[in-house]
Amino acid sequence: MTGPPPAHPDTEREDDDADVITHSLDEPELFAGLYDRHAPDIHRYAARRLGEGAADDITAETFLIAFRTRDRYDTAHRLARPWLYGIAANLIGKHRRTEVRALKALARTGHDPVAASWSDRSDDRLAVQAPLAGALASLSPGDRHVLLLVAWADLGYQEVADALRIPLGTVRSRLNRARRKVREALSTDPAFTSALDMSPPPPSGPSSQSRS
Repeated sequence: MTGPPPAHPDTEREDDDADVITHSLDEPELFAGLYDRHAPDIHRYAARRLGEGAADDITAETFLIAFRTRDRYDTAHRLARPWLYGIAANLIGKHRRTEVRALKALARTGHDPVAASWSDRSDDRLAVQAPLAGALASLSPGDRHVLLLVAWADLGYQEVADALRIPLGTVRSRLNRARRKVREALSTDPAFTSALDMSPPPPSGPSSQSRS
């Protein structure tokens, strides 16, 4: 597979992911509908984290793992996005050295062959800014996952908690810590912090005890 997966028109409601997964246990070919619906977003997110080349592999492996483990999917969650982003985040985490190396190179020189693909789309222009790259490289892997799942994948707090299988309070504490560090690193240019959407999204559920 080369390049981002093609987006196809949705013929089913988004809240039917659980039904698709359930029916795919008897009719495996139905799982393709889940791929058609969510693969473009997963690919786009992986490309912003690791570059276009790695995104192909991350996307393919994400859906291969999802297919093989679909019998354990919790159908109480009607939308599969957090589950899929969680799988992708785990795979991206295995490449954290590549990601951090690319971010540091971008922060130092303003260019990196891996990170260069981040500028292919206008909505990705933020990722090629050296100060932001340096700030992201300074975060711990857990804090970076939480921040970017919110800022780049548009997941809510509870969705991030579900994706990473951590308490909601941990999401809040990691996000607050990551935002504080990014604000400090980018304080000389407020445009970066506003572009990264530093304002918290609406609460997505009752707060739980924080654990970092």
